[in-house]
Amino acid sequence: MTESDRATDWGGTAKAFHWLIALLIFAQIVLGWYAVHWPLTPTKIDLFVWHKSIGMLTLVLVVLRLLWRAGHPRPPYPAHMKSWEKRLAGSAHGLLYALLVAMPVSGWMLNAAANVPVRLFWAVPLPPLIGPDRALVPVLATSHVLMGWALSALIVLHVAAALHHHFVRRDRMLVRMLPRVFTRAGRAG
Repeated sequence: MTESDRATDWGGTAKAFHWLIALLIFAQIVLGWYAVHWPLTPTKIDLFVWHKSIGMLTLVLVVLRLLWRAGHPRPPYPAHMKSWEKRLAGSAHGLLYALLVAMPVSGWMLNAAANVPVRLFWAVPLPPLIGPDRALVPVLATSHVLMGWALSALIVLHVAAALHHHFVRRDRMLVRMLPRVFTRAGRAG
């Protein structure tokens, strides 16, 4: 890896946050789908406990990442990117972060409105964010699902953009976020 590559790559902390959050989001999508479609059994309740627990863990990691990011500027975009592309990328990332915060908060509020206590990993109780409100339950449930679809669509666009940069533009946008073990420089060094 050259010195200029180091200046344009994300550091290890950013990469760790990125890939851990990505893994948790993937788990959330799978758990959420199974929890909703599973027949009403103790397994369904366990799936929802995992879904809620991982959702709150994701929220904590996203907040920590945003706090960390406030003190660590992002690497510059490649010089060939047009200003509208940079603005679009920045807006997409901002929307991703907004949804990564709003999704678990909306789920937490949904449980509170439905008067369902949330216990993380069966042990840590969370206080309700709002009081019970049956009229609010369908609104919160619908918004949670719609945000889930929006987040999924943004993730698909995010991955497609990274692949476009890698295979079509042949720049380092994807490589600079990959863990070192997946890059030639990581294997060689």
